[in-house]
Amino acid sequence: MADCGLMIRNVQQDAYDLFRVIDDNPRARSNDSRVHPSGALWTSRMGRNAEVGEGAIYHIAATRTTLLFRGITIPNGICFSPDDAMAYFADSRANIFLRVPLDPATGLPISEPSLLADETASAGYIDGAICDADGLTWSARWGGGSIDVHTPAGEKVRRYQVPAPQASCPAFVGANANRLLATTAWEDMDQEARPRFPNSGRTFEIAVSVRG
Repeated sequence: MADCGLMIRNVQQDAYDLFRVIDDNPRARSNDSRVHPSGALWTSRMGRNAEVGEGAIYHIAATRTTLLFRGITIPNGICFSPDDAMAYFADSRANIFLRVPLDPATGLPISEPSLLADETASAGYIDGAICDADGLTWSARWGGGSIDVHTPAGEKVRRYQVPAPQASCPAFVGANANRLLATTAWEDMDQEARPRFPNSGRTFEIAVSVRG
């Protein structure tokens, strides 16, 4: 079935039903998504071959789908501040991290995005991201093998190394959300590269002293 929108999986039957068509672009696929505390879903689409400028981010609430931002090549890093009033997202190809103020009640932007951090001089590319209880963003570095931490003002304050180069997304877990997991991937590694990076494709726990 073509990837044209959101699917609901029936775990019992291992079957998928189409919930919502987001666009009818046959060259696009889904990428990063996250639910805002209001219940709205931010979800992104991008070119199947990461065509420049083919990506976009959408807001889905009840029966309404709203196009938020277009012209992104690889939309990633969607996450929300603990007060629900700020969203963050990245264009992995451009290697920039953006922020945009929100209406906390709806998860809709109330102004245009601005630059949080320009990471073009750093190793790797911004991938999945989350916020902690203090409002810091934690972003995976695809190709950089790390989780980087930025303040709401965009200052990079910490870096945690991951024992695999393609870190893909962090997540706070546990009853107190005080354990940090990081996923990694094999993608784009040929048969020669895989033996050199045997930890790729695994999930790691990183010791931290913060709460998600």
